[in-house]
Amino acid sequence: MAGYKFLTSTHQDFSDRSAGEKIVCFGDSLTYGTGASSGKDYPSQLSKMISRPVINAGRPGDTTASALQRLEKDVLSYSPDIVLITLGGNDLKNGIATDTAFENLKMIVNLTHNQGVRVIIGGLHIPFKDRGYGRGYQKLADETGATLIPNILEDIMGNRQLMSDPIHPNDAGYKIMAQRFHKALQR
Repeated sequence: MAGYKFLTSTHQDFSDRSAGEKIVCFGDSLTYGTGASSGKDYPSQLSKMISRPVINAGRPGDTTASALQRLEKDVLSYSPDIVLITLGGNDLKNGIATDTAFENLKMIVNLTHNQGVRVIIGGLHIPFKDRGYGRGYQKLADETGATLIPNILEDIMGNRQLMSDPIHPNDAGYKIMAQRFHKALQR
């Protein structure tokens, strides 16, 4: 699809459980790679780690509502086996009600699961601004059976060596995100 990156790697690691599975990374600027050098967003780095193509369906500024609207076209149309989700940060930043954001996320996860797709969620926990999001991600995972990384930005956010700006990681920060998703894929 136009505007989305198809990422590949050259070396093979057949011991990885994700080998042969089509993976779509779906989310906002954290998925897109805002703040990263070319080829250093987390989906690109994950692709190299697992030696498999990965589709980057990240769109800066996406809220859970706008992501829900593009789910079919930008994710499900690829018939993925696994979808990695990083969504909710823009809802939190824009003051969207927590219940509304998690209703949208639950619909995204359920619609994806209905296609037989494994879902891994990169949750967010932002101290002092969380508004219950940390608990919301855990409840969502418990209710849907999705795999949860409770705080995809743990020890990244606030660390100047890992951030390109106050919100987005740099190349090294995105590498840590990729490593966390890689570990979750192997579970």
